[in-house]
Amino acid sequence: MRQILPRPLFTLAKNCPAPLYVVGGCVRDFLAGLTPKNNQRDYDLCSPLPFDSFCEVAKQAGYTVKAVYKNTGTVKLQDQTGTEYEYSCFRSDKYVRGVHVPTEITFTTDISLDARRRDFTANAVYYHIQEDTFIDPLGGIKAIAEKRLSTVAPAEKVFSEDGLRLLRLARQAATLGFAPDADCLAGATRNAALIADISPERVFAELLAILCAEEKYGVKNGCYNGLKLLDTTRVLDYILPELAAGRGLRQRPDFHKYDVLEHSLRAAAYAEPCVRLAALLHDIGKPFCAKRDGNVHAHPEEGAALVRRVLSRLKAPKRVIDETAKLTALHMYDFNCQTGENKLKRFFVAYLPLLNRLLAVKQADFSACTDDFSPAPTCVRWRELLDRLKAERAPLTVKELALSGKDLIDDGVEKSRVSEILQKLLEHAVCNPKENEKERLKKLARKL
Repeated sequence: MRQILPRPLFTLAKNCPAPLYVVGGCVRDFLAGLTPKNNQRDYDLCSPLPFDSFCEVAKQAGYTVKAVYKNTGTVKLQDQTGTEYEYSCFRSDKYVRGVHVPTEITFTTDISLDARRRDFTANAVYYHIQEDTFIDPLGGIKAIAEKRLSTVAPAEKVFSEDGLRLLRLARQAATLGFAPDADCLAGATRNAALIADISPERVFAELLAILCAEEKYGVKNGCYNGLKLLDTTRVLDYILPELAAGRGLRQRPDFHKYDVLEHSLRAAAYAEPCVRLAALLHDIGKPFCAKRDGNVHAHPEEGAALVRRVLSRLKAPKRVIDETAKLTALHMYDFNCQTGENKLKRFFVAYLPLLNRLLAVKQADFSACTDDFSPAPTCVRWRELLDRLKAERAPLTVKELALSGKDLIDDGVEKSRVSEILQKLLEHAVCNPKENEKERLKKLARKL
């Protein structure tokens, strides 16, 4: 454990008049044999020393105090190398059901009381820096060895205190490869409705962390396990009810092994990380269309509208909303590989910046139908055509045309029409690469 801690921390611990501990994720990860892929660790410190006394000790040891939160006894600080830490003095918290922040905080010198204010026993193991020993008030070391998530108190109490813990449960199960015990799972399920008290921004951030779960430690199937836990506890019904509506909605058995919801969860898990949100939501329009129309024919366009509504509700960035909606709207394009080739070429031109991500969503959608990981027929067709266009030096962007906007203006085209005409010339040239020649394009432009 001493090998993974920053060297300045030992000086701080030596100067501290009370025992200084590392607690939480750093200790848990070490005991679980997990190393973050980026080697960035969170250093959470604690001791019975009051925050103001700790600040003085830290400053004397050469640390910079970045922020102090007196109500919670929390200090954010930085050592001489730029490494950041968060310190909290031992405390006990009281909550009112459904209120995310503690309503009463009592500072203490009792490490057991401090442990019981946390969420899971795996996160309540303390490392005594000076003595190089572990303090385990609640059996967290055994839970870590068993890859088990157990609450620090009765699960009903822990989850009723803070609805955010419902998402933390799914995220930690996803990133760590741990599983909740029966009491933990039951407590989360009974309190699922409390997720409604958490801010949309926080919910969205936790959802993204679950979707990218494998990126932290490389634990396999993390994304699927986290999403499935949201489904099992029914937290999904509160944060994404439009998606949860696909639970039990059967699909054509000749194309699908799973209902709409399970298909969506698997699509997200099978997708490249950069499109997992779109893969999760790509069929969100199916339950709506099935109820309204008795079929799902219009689900891409209706799904795109739903995506905008859902992600706006979760306060997602506009760029994310726009891209996810477009991918949803387009995910069925040429699904049967019967779109005319020239029409497909013009489609490539229109959506070139989005093309790789759309291909990734299509592949995830195909794989999630029957757990078939062979290349999707549409993806094979598109990539072959793109390779052929590249070999033919067909232009896919306006910059690749043999004439420019300036050439058009010099030829008498009004400035207001330059962009429109360039786009039409591009659509022509991508289908007729040999005509991507300046004089020929000028003639076409005059006709336009």
